[in-house]
Order: sequence, then structure tokens, then C-alpha cells
Amino acid sequence: RGLGGRLGLDENARDDIVRLAGGDARRSLTIREAAAGAARGESITAEDVATSLDAAPVRYDRDGDQHYDVVSAFIKSIRGSDVQAALHYLARMLEAGEDPRFIARRLMIQASEDIGMAASGVLATCVAAAQAVQLLGMPEARITLAHATVAAATAPKSNAAYVALEEAIGDIRAGRGGPVPPHLRDAHYAGAKALGHGQGYVYPHDLPSGIAAQQYLPDDLKEARYYRPTRHGAEAAIAERLTAVEKWLTS
Repeated sequence: RGLGGRLGLDENARDDIVRLAGGDARRSLTIREAAAGAARGESITAEDVATSLDAAPVRYDRDGDQHYDVVSAFIKSIRGSDVQAALHYLARMLEAGEDPRFIARRLMIQASEDIGMAASGVLATCVAAAQAVQLLGMPEARITLAHATVAAATAPKSNAAYVALEEAIGDIRAGRGGPVPPHLRDAHYAGAKALGHGQGYVYPHDLPSGIAAQQYLPDDLKEARYYRPTRHGAEAAIAERLTAVEKWLTS
């Protein structure tokens, strides 16, 4: 309406303007005005939008295959520690108008799924970035997303915690996991002690080592080992600590 009705607006051109504006109404008006100046026909076309910006609109359907392909490439680039590729796909999503909150959620998931205990601080960075996205909005939020992406891509990687949980869930779903050992059961309610709950429990803080060698897993899973730390990043120190702890527990 600001053009006085002298030009129409093609559907593809409208979609490109929406994507390129990234949620900024002022930017959308600026792009449309520039495209109107470049228009040669009775309607603004996608080509007019591209010409006016001196850049091709990003082809990216947020509900179609391109959305899933780019997001997949972003995730796999971070997992593969290719920070350059990760930043490329981040930029591609942002320029296409992807919801920055969606990107932040993916980064938080990946911080635990693919980085885990090898660099556990990356999760805090990604959570902080997600909070910043909510507080800042675009376009400033792109800076914190870049921060989190670089932190995640360059960090040492481990999926050991994620794999451990999946294996534990697998045992539960297969019907394994008997009663909680009596000495670990709640002994605070009336009649619990008469049932033998809590009897024989050793309080770890009463021991010089801080480790109490007693059975914690149910009988049918006594030998289960879910968490197998890697030697990547900070998880290498955890692996050494776990080896020492397991010696105490099995002594």
C-alpha cells in the first residue's frame, strides 16, 4: 500500500523478503522499496529482490527438505569439529530467517549429546546463548549463536554419557533391574526399619576415602557398566578417577 498500488508483489518475492528481513519489519520495508525501484514489470519479482540487494535470496524452506538438510549439516559439522563449516551453515540458517531459538535449542542438545563430559562447560555456554537469544532478539542474537557454535565445534567430543543412558534405558525396557538393595531403601518412614530398610548402609562421608564399597545396583545388574569415558578432553581425567573409584567399590 505504501507504493500506491502501482506494483504487485509476486509470491516468491514476498517469501524472499520475509526470509531476508529476519523478523525485522523495518528491514522488510526497506528491501521491498529497493526491489520496487528495480522492478521492470507490473509486479515485484524474486529477481527484482535479488537485483536490488546485489545478492541472491537464500533458498531455504523452513518446512521442507532444505530446512532439514541444512540443520543436519550444521549438527554434523559441529560433531565433526569443523568450525568453518558449522559457521557457514549457521550463517545460512540465519540469512534464511530461521528462528534463532530453534538454533539455540539444537546447540543445547548437542552440547550434551556430542560433547558431554569431554568439555562440560560448553553446555553452560549454549544455555547462556539460548537465554541471550531470548533477551536480545535479532540481529544481535546472531553474535551469541556464533559464540556458542564456535565453542561447540572446537570442543573435544564425547557421547559417552548419552550412550550410557541409552544402554541403561535399554536394560529397563528389556525388563532388567530388580528390587533396590535393602540397605539403599528409604528408612525414614514408620515401619521401614522393621522391613530391614537401610540396615547395613555405609555413609561414604564417614570414610577417609569418601567412597563406600557396597552394592548399589540391583542384583541382576551388579556387573553392568554403562558409562565408559573416553580419553578426550576433560573426560580423560574422569576416566582415571573412575578407574580408581571402581577399585574401591569392588574391593
